[in-house]
Amino acid sequence: MTQMHFKNLQFLLILSLLMVSCNYTFAGNILIDNQFRTKTNINENWMYAETNVNSIADIRNYNNWVPLNLPHSWNADDATDLEPGYRRSASWYKKDLEIKTINKNQNYTLYFEGSNITTKVFVNGKEAGDHIGGYIGFNIDITNFITEGINEILVRVDNSYNIEVIPSQQSDFFIYGGITRDVWLLTTPKNNITSVQITTPKVSHKKASLKLKTFVENPNNVSKLSLQAILYNPSGKKIATKSILLTGNETEINFENIKNPELWDTKTPNLYTVQIHLISDKKIIDAIVEKVGFRWFEFKDNGPFYLNGKRLLLRGTHRHEEQAGVGPAMSNEQHRKDMESIKEMGANFVRLAHYPQDPEIYKACDELGILVWDELPWCRGGVGNETWKTNTKNQLKEMILQNYNHPSIIIWSLGNEMYWLPDFEDGDNPEKMNAFLTELNILSHKLDPSRKTAIRKYYEGAHIVDVFSPSIWSGWYSGSYKSYQKAIDTYKKEYKHFIHAEYGGSSHVGRHSENPITGEGLIQSESWEEEIVQTEVANIAQIGDWSENYIVDLFDWHLRISELDSTFVGNIQWAFKDFATPLRPENDIPYMNQKGVADRNGNPKDAYYVFKSYWSDQPFVYIESHTWTERQGPEKTPKTISVYSNCEKVGFYHNGKFLGEKQKDISKFPASGLTWDVNFTSGKNELVAVGIKQNGEKITDTLFVNYRYTKNDVAAKLNLSYKKLENGNYLVTATAVDPNGLQCLDYEKKVYFQCLEGGQALKNQGTPTGSETIAMANGKASIEIIPDGKNNLIRVMVLNQSFKGTYLTITTN
Repeated sequence: MTQMHFKNLQFLLILSLLMVSCNYTFAGNILIDNQFRTKTNINENWMYAETNVNSIADIRNYNNWVPLNLPHSWNADDATDLEPGYRRSASWYKKDLEIKTINKNQNYTLYFEGSNITTKVFVNGKEAGDHIGGYIGFNIDITNFITEGINEILVRVDNSYNIEVIPSQQSDFFIYGGITRDVWLLTTPKNNITSVQITTPKVSHKKASLKLKTFVENPNNVSKLSLQAILYNPSGKKIATKSILLTGNETEINFENIKNPELWDTKTPNLYTVQIHLISDKKIIDAIVEKVGFRWFEFKDNGPFYLNGKRLLLRGTHRHEEQAGVGPAMSNEQHRKDMESIKEMGANFVRLAHYPQDPEIYKACDELGILVWDELPWCRGGVGNETWKTNTKNQLKEMILQNYNHPSIIIWSLGNEMYWLPDFEDGDNPEKMNAFLTELNILSHKLDPSRKTAIRKYYEGAHIVDVFSPSIWSGWYSGSYKSYQKAIDTYKKEYKHFIHAEYGGSSHVGRHSENPITGEGLIQSESWEEEIVQTEVANIAQIGDWSENYIVDLFDWHLRISELDSTFVGNIQWAFKDFATPLRPENDIPYMNQKGVADRNGNPKDAYYVFKSYWSDQPFVYIESHTWTERQGPEKTPKTISVYSNCEKVGFYHNGKFLGEKQKDISKFPASGLTWDVNFTSGKNELVAVGIKQNGEKITDTLFVNYRYTKNDVAAKLNLSYKKLENGNYLVTATAVDPNGLQCLDYEKKVYFQCLEGGQALKNQGTPTGSETIAMANGKASIEIIPDGKNNLIRVMVLNQSFKGTYLTITTN
């Protein structure tokens, strides 16, 4: 934690304590009453009913309620189980909410951060409100429905197939059902500040201006109300105060000359704080606190991106909102961990795919210095009927107005692949599509003139929005990755504000190839053969090896190109983590899109370190690959070992012998020239890479590789083994072996695990060790077993069509 961040936290803590710990304090000659509004998390102690009944009477007769805490999704497991389809229906949630005393001068509101996809809320048997759309927060005013004491809250949430609500069911991700984010009870004074929109009309290194568009609710018609705004710098020092009398429900407060502003950028995300008071008769009757970031940006015509007057290469990734075991119902700690890992990788940009995400994500991006592409969930499905259009425009309004104040956001995306797979007849008609896209573009700029609009992969509408991303999947869905420069050179000329969103490919953790597909899209024969035979691949996604080696090379080439192109805006890798999708049941991990640089739990794959070697400032060194510890090849045939590092120099050792020191040079491929040819010895080999920092300090990475000169034969059976994990569970590993007992490093068929007794398999996780069905990686596959503690024996089985059943008994005592 930097000193600046520590000061920020200190300031906020002190400010929060002042807000809640005392009834009165003084600011100048103004008396402050700090007991004007509260925000209470009510995630705990809900009941859940998995039934789609419609009426209050029916749900009150339901007897199978299950206790749980929020957030929650009923698709957390069934989305990634082995059965086709997932539950698209309605469920109910219930909570007894105690309100000991009702203050008649306050409003009471339930705030849902997200509930997917349509929601109805009932309080004490009466409908209090509803909401359409699953990816943005909403308020339900319950003031007129509550009583002192226990109040019954019933919430009906429905994720049924509904073509009138985006995103389309044709999308390549699950539309999870449930109250998937936090829920809060809010209290505010009757006369209150309903919202504030923050804009920074003029920003330079020398001075900045700040405009606060403040909306006030005044049902009691209190006269002579005024607003006071106090601005604090990132260190917590008060630097300016403004006061203004209210003349209506909407008021602007302007700070015109803020000298030498501490700018918000991706390296130093400086955040100011503004506290706004609503004042009546010299007494504060309401107050809110917001963050302010001073920055300006520009997309140069047919050229790069500039932040605060300096060229910034956008180094991006994508994020889907889900995690193994919980689906989208992630904790704030899990959300934050994702963003911290993205930042640690060195990214300065994230596209939120393909919908607005949890408030914690925007907060983290503001604080960590990550620029944001926020996206309306118009993903596939074409244009719809009038109800569909109304719902879509409402979601755009909600996304912009709710996320307006975040300095990290620079783009409002209006959609992704929208024309594809229309849900309505003639829904992909370009004239209809463009007419509606134009409506959205106008609405977006009306609501927020300060930011850009964008779309991806709808070419007919590229001229409508400010920024456009075509589809370039060099080396995966078509072509070879060495054609990437040609592709971006073409699009830079064609589109005035071009950015490249989505590139990469799938990789199965632990799968490696001694001869990955080349950058020209060729499959080479193995080095055992005397003659080199090459086969050209038209679509690597379909017949490629899905090895980590190939994806490492693909990303390495893409990054080499983007980092060396001074006129390029930047690119956005797809995607940060593996995520679940109903469209990919045949994948190596069923129902998982495996294009992540981390698995679904956020554990880095090899590709993560490629990005880190180009982007990160935190010194590191990584030998490719820590999941490749069993290898084979002919004797006296050297293998090229790549080391990924951001150190200027790296030295390399094999079995204690120094093989030389090399200078990092990103113009060289692969691994920026940090490669060494190694003649492996039979048996255990020790590889050591030593990175040398600028100050001369050294960091090391060590890898042990078991190498053999004998090529395995065809798989003859599966063996099972186990080890006990620190969490008390057991990791059971299946290994395909040939008649001589050699691990079959070329065996990639799926295997099926089952825990027969003594525990249960950790399944439906969509992870390398949390899937009952999984393709082998270099002849190995594993699953975690959770003991039930009832007896001292666990029995596990693994099988596939070739091997009808192998059994393992574990004695646990």
